[in-house]
Amino acid sequence: MQPAAVAPERNTDIAGQVVATMRQLGVLGLPRNYEIFYEALTGSNRELSVAVVSLSNRPTQEDLDRIGRAFFPQHHGPAIVEHARDVIAKELEDVAALLRNERTHMEKYGRILDETSSGLSNRSLLSQELLHKIAGAMSAATSSTLDHNRQASSTLSEKTAELESVKSKLEEYKRLADTDPLTQLWNRRAFDKEITRIYNSNRGILFNALILADIDHFKDINDRYGHPVGDRILQIIAEIFQSSVRADIFVARTGGEEFALIVEGASEDATYEIAERIRVLIEQTPFTSSQTGMNYGTVTVSMGVCMASEAENPEDLYGKADRALYRSKVGGRNRVSRHSAMTGRTGKGWLLYKKD
Repeated sequence: MQPAAVAPERNTDIAGQVVATMRQLGVLGLPRNYEIFYEALTGSNRELSVAVVSLSNRPTQEDLDRIGRAFFPQHHGPAIVEHARDVIAKELEDVAALLRNERTHMEKYGRILDETSSGLSNRSLLSQELLHKIAGAMSAATSSTLDHNRQASSTLSEKTAELESVKSKLEEYKRLADTDPLTQLWNRRAFDKEITRIYNSNRGILFNALILADIDHFKDINDRYGHPVGDRILQIIAEIFQSSVRADIFVARTGGEEFALIVEGASEDATYEIAERIRVLIEQTPFTSSQTGMNYGTVTVSMGVCMASEAENPEDLYGKADRALYRSKVGGRNRVSRHSAMTGRTGKGWLLYKKD
């Protein structure tokens, strides 16, 4: 792995400015708040910049929500899903109406064919002039139907594209709602949903494990070097977590310096080895400034492991993994502890044939 470099103390990029400004004002690190301050600091929206400047030195979340509603109404809260649902419902109704109209038109064309076919069954009774009129009427009806079909096909394609666009935007909003803006890992909201799924089936209980991790002495890092350096260290550690495990392992930042991994399909020994490998990688990673060369020292993490089969529910699983993490902390930090080793493995009697 390439040695990681920490940004200099004076973080000149816009992301660093956003984080520093929010911290100075005591603003919560919510995705919407990041978006507001990013737009304000880049100056891309002058009215938004003026609104942010007019805030007090300690703006309330209510003040920021008001700005969010004013400048990002399409992104605001639960209305995102409701708005997308309404748009999709309308588009689907338009498609249904289009298909109903198309069916009616084709049925009408079919009746014309049937009636013409019946009329032509006795050709001896038809004059040449009448045959020409029938042929002309048939040609006009066919041409009209083909034109209608082309128009319907074009309209249907447009509706399909609109539906795909709405679906894509909705998925993007959902992704942002579940993503930690600093590290781009899953956030606590996504983690709470994922850990709950474990206990929805016996397979989840039998074949899942939870790893909790906490950066050692992280407050000292922030106090000594400043929050921009602390944030960059968080990003580097998040990259190590993400890049050193299988793609199907769920990795989240659940708090300030806290991370969580949900591992599926691994024994306790294998889960422990995953945690231990990550711990060593972080310990061996040099944390230095890419600009000044300043060495920020060794950064380590403490970790706790608990198998889902050792707990009764999501809250119990989290609590036991947290106790194992605490054992690593009081045991000297920079280590991995198993919950099963704290009390002896008792399990919860989860069996393959146990009903949901």
